[in-house]
Amino acid sequence: MKILKNKKGQGYIDVAVMVLVFALVMAFALSVFPVFVAKSNLNKFASEVVREAETTGQIGSSVQDRINKLKKDLENVDSVDWKVNYIYGTNKIQLGDPIEVTVKKNVNIGFFKFGSFPIPLQSKDSGFSEVYWK
Repeated sequence: MKILKNKKGQGYIDVAVMVLVFALVMAFALSVFPVFVAKSNLNKFASEVVREAETTGQIGSSVQDRINKLKKDLENVDSVDWKVNYIYGTNKIQLGDPIEVTVKKNVNIGFFKFGSFPIPLQSKDSGFSEVYWK
């Protein structure tokens, strides 16, 4: 009867289970963390591209150069979609007209060998043209 009440090895099993659970939680956190970083980078990407379009008053080569630089330095995105009102026949945006950009990217997360889970991320930003075109 005294042998059944003896619990000398129970602490080791508890510690082993806790270490295993902690390792799984850390592995999950490390696989999900890049999604939050990518979302933050997409937000920054969208705001910088809109700011470039605001100051130049057009969606032209300077905006495309800025997009290419941000793709190389910050985040490679899948698509950049614009919603603007151009001056007829040009790529220019009149003073005070709204500029809206939507940036999209798919980020894959995987958990060990259980596969890949694509997560679509999207970031929007908007502003107004600061250039008066005659």
